[in-house]
Amino acid sequence: MGLATSAGLNAYIPLLAIGVLTRYTDLIDPPSGWHWLSNPWMLLALAVLLVIELIADKIPAVDHVNDVIQTLVRPTSGGLAFGAAASAKTVTVSDPSTFLDNRQWIPVAIGIALALAVHAAKATTRVVLNATTFGIGAPVASVAEDGASLTLAIVAILLPILVVVFLIGFVALFWWALRLRRRRAQRHAAADRPGDT
Repeated sequence: MGLATSAGLNAYIPLLAIGVLTRYTDLIDPPSGWHWLSNPWMLLALAVLLVIELIADKIPAVDHVNDVIQTLVRPTSGGLAFGAAASAKTVTVSDPSTFLDNRQWIPVAIGIALALAVHAAKATTRVVLNATTFGIGAPVASVAEDGASLTLAIVAILLPILVVVFLIGFVALFWWALRLRRRRAQRHAAADRPGDT
């Protein structure tokens, strides 16, 4: 769940985390069908895509276009991250078969749904933030989202129980953004009424 949620914030960080930790450490050992994530060429491609997204997401006008493109990419990444990690041996999960039988499509589908939900919440929050700060908040929010994505990916692998804390915080942030947007709409509606002066 943590890796799929991380992918909803940044598509490439969790895949890169899985690949790097698989290739260079013993912290995670995905099933044989997922070892392509640790291929050096794949790691290079993911790193290049990560740099592009890191830059694009910090530019207020470009971040909206990036979010539209990422509507397909982030859920795909979330599905891959969830699928790779759900049946992987990690520091905290020694027998992944206790969680899943042979239905490998189930974790991929769950990962897609989680990443899509997080991406939708992120995009909605970003619209509110850009409108209320005239675009100035976009780079700050983007850095915070990237930091949260990286932290969540690492925590999901090393201390998965803490993922629940991150998810509660994310839901609270989304709820706050929706309330802020609703209040702003109400203020605009009240200001636009004729005779209210």
